[in-house]
Amino acid sequence: VHGEVGLIRMFRNAKRLAGLVRCVKVVARNPVVQLNREAFTGVVGIVSNVSLHRQTVFYFSTLPAHTKLQMPSLSPTMEKGKILSWNKKEGDKLSAGEVLAEIETDKASVGFEMQEDGYLAKILVPAGGSEIPIGAVIAIVVDDKDAVSKFKDYKLEGGVKGVAEQTSPKAPEKEGDANKGPAAETKEAKTVATLAGPENPQTVQRPSGERVFASPLARKTANEKHLSLDGVRGSGPAGRILQHDVIEQASAPAQKAHEAAHQAQPKQAAPKPGAHINEYVDIPLTNVRATIAQRLLDSKRNVPHYYLTSEVIMDELIRVREELNKSAKLKLSVTDLLIKASAHALVEVPEVNSQWMGKHIRKFKDADISVAVSYEGGLITPIVFAANRKGLNEIAANSKDVIERARKSQLKPHEYSGGTFTISNLGMFGISHFSAIINPPQAAILAVGKTEKKWLYDEKNPTKPRVASVMNVTLSCDHRVVDGAVGAQWLQKFKQLLENPLTMLL
Repeated sequence: VHGEVGLIRMFRNAKRLAGLVRCVKVVARNPVVQLNREAFTGVVGIVSNVSLHRQTVFYFSTLPAHTKLQMPSLSPTMEKGKILSWNKKEGDKLSAGEVLAEIETDKASVGFEMQEDGYLAKILVPAGGSEIPIGAVIAIVVDDKDAVSKFKDYKLEGGVKGVAEQTSPKAPEKEGDANKGPAAETKEAKTVATLAGPENPQTVQRPSGERVFASPLARKTANEKHLSLDGVRGSGPAGRILQHDVIEQASAPAQKAHEAAHQAQPKQAAPKPGAHINEYVDIPLTNVRATIAQRLLDSKRNVPHYYLTSEVIMDELIRVREELNKSAKLKLSVTDLLIKASAHALVEVPEVNSQWMGKHIRKFKDADISVAVSYEGGLITPIVFAANRKGLNEIAANSKDVIERARKSQLKPHEYSGGTFTISNLGMFGISHFSAIINPPQAAILAVGKTEKKWLYDEKNPTKPRVASVMNVTLSCDHRVVDGAVGAQWLQKFKQLLENPLTMLL
């Protein structure tokens, strides 16, 4: 017993996580412990590593040592994820760096990489199922292949959180339920009223002074929408309020009005025999599409947009680009030059290189340029970081790399989350002019149209107009951060850089 107690005390003396893991494994494999399992029934050693989303559990029972893989947080705003596919089968060997599964976050599809070697013993969440909250256990991994068979019939106690509630059908009503007395009905009614509130299913009545548990993102969203968290019903662990709970609460009155208006509409009569019936297909929303829709709606509804449009003469830029591409190993695109010019202009007019943070405005030193890229799953904005400190060749290589990987859903979360300014270029599709929606918390986005030939008045030769290549650009600004004159100064500087491209190459 003294030897066993001494081994257990090794947990307390471990100062580093790696040392703690080694100590736990020593205890689990110690022959004294193996011979005295009954004395250690219920004793569990847990080592958690949040960054790796792993929970290593060593049970002194019939189950061998194993690791519970949890649903990881793959983006700053992610609260739930959906497993699109498993790249390994139960019993397969896993190596560090291998992609175990493809997970759909609120922004993109991201590969979940293994951090250590092992064997996949049990898949607890099948591919293509419901959304799973962060931290929910999705699979079991063991160190030894012989241990895989021990988990053939393994089931997580209580089920996988987020799956049973969404996928299992409701149990049929028992006969006894219909014969409940008035007291039971009154008690149930009070419970429902407390949880849901009289009018809004998202609300809950809390005692005065009770602490409200909410995620930081939920508190930030509530502050932006001027919404009190006291009446919001949380759907997270232990009733914790998440961001989507706040969004649902904020949109509840509008949804209620929409439903009332819909119910007030007269019902359509059944089609007459022989009338044309237009067939349709309902496409389920992916996490990415739902997030894009919500963020764009929030931006357009909550951010006071204004728009500034200018024409840029591109003749000199086109000439310089052609000259540079003759000797450059990597061909420069117009977008690369736009990134370079935008970064320079943001340094000159730093008020535009800022973000609205609710109670303050955050001004950035470097220009992290987001580039809007469309792909099969929706829209994503990979980032060229610190573009103001990079040369054209580095910007070209960087932008080409992140754009290609964005279209293949291979970006890491930090490569598309953040940014201080966004460029959206639809000129390649023949669009002359458009206005883009700001990507909060950024303060501005530049919409770029196509370059086309136009007749222009020539001050040097007033009697003879000249033909020039002209590009339309529109700057959308958040008036809370960027005043009209400041936005105009930025656009003027941007125009000067493009019309005199050598100045941004110095």
